[in-house]
Amino acid sequence: MTTTVNTVTGAAQTMVLNMGPQHPSTHGVLRVVLELEGETVIRARPEIGYLHTGIEKSCEAKTYSQVITLTDRLDYLAPLSNNLCYCLAVEKLIGLEVPKRAQYIRVLLTELTRIGSHLVWLGTHAIDLGAMSVLLYCFREREEILKIFEMVSGQRMMTSYFRIGGLALEPPPGWLKVVERFVAMFPGRVQEYEDLLTQNRIWRARTRGIGMLSAADAIAMGVSGPTLRASGVAYDVRKTFPYSSYEEFEFDVPTRTESDCYARYLLRVAEMRESLKIIRQAMTKIPAEGPIRAEAPGIVPPDREKMKTEMEALIYHFKIFTEGFSPPPGEVYQTIESPRGELGFYVASDGSPRPWRVKVRAPSFVNLQALPRLVEGRLIADVVTCIGTIDIVLGEVDR
Repeated sequence: MTTTVNTVTGAAQTMVLNMGPQHPSTHGVLRVVLELEGETVIRARPEIGYLHTGIEKSCEAKTYSQVITLTDRLDYLAPLSNNLCYCLAVEKLIGLEVPKRAQYIRVLLTELTRIGSHLVWLGTHAIDLGAMSVLLYCFREREEILKIFEMVSGQRMMTSYFRIGGLALEPPPGWLKVVERFVAMFPGRVQEYEDLLTQNRIWRARTRGIGMLSAADAIAMGVSGPTLRASGVAYDVRKTFPYSSYEEFEFDVPTRTESDCYARYLLRVAEMRESLKIIRQAMTKIPAEGPIRAEAPGIVPPDREKMKTEMEALIYHFKIFTEGFSPPPGEVYQTIESPRGELGFYVASDGSPRPWRVKVRAPSFVNLQALPRLVEGRLIADVVTCIGTIDIVLGEVDR
């Protein structure tokens, strides 16, 4: 912490304060260098790199199938979204069509991921502003989503369940009944969150008119996701560039025009309700039987039922996973709508079993550059509100 002093009067003028990288309200190891005049933020500069893992470069040392496990660690609150975007990119690269049953299951689980991610955002954002009960409620519902993931994939968070060409495993019997119970229960729980916050005087005072971001500024900085839509821009990759059969689903793209932290809160709550709509439709679309993987010998392991023995199936899976396959030389770029915005994977092939280049267009990284515009001219207490409302995950910021 340093202070600039007026050499004539000796009075302090501005102070430079490091917020983070150990501050809990920076939502990860983010450091924000704040220049303050009293309690007013004059300048803000995000400093990143404290969680750098080199995941993009590590992908180039793995086979195409092995990369999937690394994508989980980018946005660790939405690992299935990362799995999906990468798998779609590789499938585009090799021209692979995924069976409809697998596409619908992907949509269902990805929308559950969106709800789970928004629940973590809402709970942590609320506790940043002093509303502790909301955190407990949100994590109560997220726990039910994690149980579904564990039932389907065997893992609660780092699922690696989506695979090139389809899914890793056939979902267990009765899993849709568990999803149905969650879908029936969740609308009432969302209403509980709104009863606690939407008309709460303290919540509104801390969020309304705070962190203003105009549509023009958001577009100029490449902001996407809920942060962009709360500024009045109805851009959603699921609608604009549909993937995994999203064009077959009926849902709205919520927008707000207030462009402040309160609008971003209302918008994410509305998005959870829209995700429920998609999940209900997916449940009716998923056939009871059918393949969960494309027919592509040497690239996609066949269903275990088609192998002579369990051991033969394991050996085949292991061989494809470790030795890999060699796509033709070329490059692709694939985007999806992750809980934080437009997530993109650029994958380039040189004809070898390992990607020549992998580059991630991480929405948290792009959205974070809007932080100075949100906080400059506001009080230091508003910095906490603004950081939370962007909903960054440092794993995909630094990567």
